[in-house]
Amino acid sequence: MVAAFGTERALYLGSYLDLAPSAAIRSVTYVDLDRRAARYFADPDRVAADLAGRTGAGAGEDVEFLEADYVSHLPVPDAAFDLIVSLYAGPTWDHPRRHLAPGGLFLANASHGDASLAALDESLEFVAAVQHRGDDYRLDREGLDTYLVPKKPAAADAELIRAAGKGIAYTRPAFAYVFRLR
Repeated sequence: MVAAFGTERALYLGSYLDLAPSAAIRSVTYVDLDRRAARYFADPDRVAADLAGRTGAGAGEDVEFLEADYVSHLPVPDAAFDLIVSLYAGPTWDHPRRHLAPGGLFLANASHGDASLAALDESLEFVAAVQHRGDDYRLDREGLDTYLVPKKPAAADAELIRAAGKGIAYTRPAFAYVFRLR
């Protein structure tokens, strides 16, 4: 995905101990309130050892961790990231959107409502579905109109999604969805 979109700087909300973005992206800021994550990221030698031999060229150069609530103001600049990741952390989209650069990407899944909220947000364009099988991930950019079709159309209501804190079911699901800020 990184090569397909030229991502250089990412903000990963609710990251816990998942270093995967640093294997492909030069600079990643991880955000979580979990104390175990804070202890892990406080040891830069351990993080570097875990990334050793697992990064692409230029990836993993800048790893930062913020022990913070990602649904409140974050101490990072506005429009500073070309990718925001929210997997199993949402719904978060309403809060960090200010940190996404114009043309930047939002990667989310449907579990906690982020993909569902993003699909309803007119400031975002759906550009790819991420399919997952075993250890393989692929971007699907064809037939995007067949994704994000709610099984129950009445469920596609932003306020209901926020109140429930979970995503809606789609007729053709994907592991995650990629949206571009217009």
